[in-house]
Formats: sequence, C-alpha cells, structure tokens
Amino acid sequence: MTHADDASPGPGPALPGPRTELGRFLRAALVDPVEPERPESPGALARRRVAVAATAVIGAVALGLTLSIRPGDPLFYAATLGVAAIWAGGALASGRLRLGRARTRAGSTSRSVLQGLILGGMLLAVFLAGALAVARVPVLRGPVDALLDHARYGSFAVVTVLTTVNGVAEELFFRGATFAALPRRWRIPGSVVLYAATTLFSGVPLLTFAAACLGVLTGFQRRVTGGVLGPIATHLTWSIGMLWLLPVAFTL
Repeated sequence: MTHADDASPGPGPALPGPRTELGRFLRAALVDPVEPERPESPGALARRRVAVAATAVIGAVALGLTLSIRPGDPLFYAATLGVAAIWAGGALASGRLRLGRARTRAGSTSRSVLQGLILGGMLLAVFLAGALAVARVPVLRGPVDALLDHARYGSFAVVTVLTTVNGVAEELFFRGATFAALPRRWRIPGSVVLYAATTLFSGVPLLTFAAACLGVLTGFQRRVTGGVLGPIATHLTWSIGMLWLLPVAFTL
C-alpha cells in the first residue's frame, strides 16, 4: 500500500546563496564581454586619436580653472557647462559611439542601465563608508569641503543638473572616444590614467582618487558591454549619490 508521504515530491534544487549570486552578477557585468568589437579603419582610428589628445588637454585645463572659481559665483555654472561641452564635443568629433548591451539573468541581452545602477550604488556605498573616516582627518576633509561649497553656496538643483550633464559628457569622452582610441590591451589602464590625470589641476587629491576608482569600474563595464550607456548609468548613480549624501556622511 502506498503512503501519502511516498507520493510527495522530494526537495528541489538548492537556491544559490547571496555570495554566489553576487559573483555571477559581477562576472556578467565586469568580466565576460557580450560580443567582440569590430576594429576601426586606420584612418578612423587616427582621427579619433587626434580628437582625443586635443580634447584631453583642453578639458583638463578648463576643469582646473572651473574648480578654482569661488563657490557661489554664477560663473561656475557656465564654466561647468563649458567643460561638459568640451568633453562631449571631443567625443562626438572623434567618431561613432556605441550604447552597448549587457547580459540578462535569462541569458539574453538588453541595455545595461540596470547593471549600471547596481554597480554605481555599490561604489557609492563604499565611498560613503570611506567618507566617515575622511571626515575625521582635517587634511583630507578640507579640500573635499571646499569642493562641496559649490553646492552649499549655490543652487543645489542647478548643481545637480550640472553634475548629471557633466557625468554624461565625461563618459562619452573617456569610456567612449578615449577607450576606443587606445590599443586594446591599454584601453582600461590608459583611460583610467587619463581620466584621473585631468583632475590633477583641481588640487583635490581625493577627487583624483575617486576618478581612478570610478574609471576602473566603468572601464571594465565598457569592455564588457561594448558601449557607453552602462558606464553613464554607473557614473550618474555614483556622482549624484555623492552630491546628495556626502554632506550628510560628513556630519555623522
């Protein structure tokens, strides 16, 4: 005679734990490219490299001058838009830019916005945790406070819009044009070094460090997705989050 227990289904397959899920996500987002990129013609590559070199020099100087403007001065807004125009203009002048695609959990592909939001949020959490320590070291906190003064003494809404516009422009140039202009093996380290170097004129060491960290993350994301949309989502999540939450972290 068959008992009811004998007819009951056995235990199903074990669900993956959080660490396994995180590992799968990071591998899909930062390690395995979705599809190989097609090489550009020698002429198109040469044009891109000339545009990138000229834009990098002009943009770095313009950024340094912009960050030296007194907080609250309306000129800061116009200058910041000018810097964004330099990055975006140089990127568009360099040649074709791709949006890119990311893998989904179902195995298909889609635009990489969701991955960018998650990666940007993870980087934001790390930086906010670090800010709790930076806030207690005057030599590190001082330059960051001076940078945040542009939001404190100006229009916070306008600064948020400028942060968004500048973030998009930077990704178009550094993860779009610059990344494509470099030899394949140097694309990530080269774009990171150039991106961090453009912040040296700001006089804020932690801004250069932040640029390097953001550049590494978005560089790997650019290599995987083959485009700029994912890096843009990552950059904006991190930069707007820092703008809104860093002052709060400094008061804790």
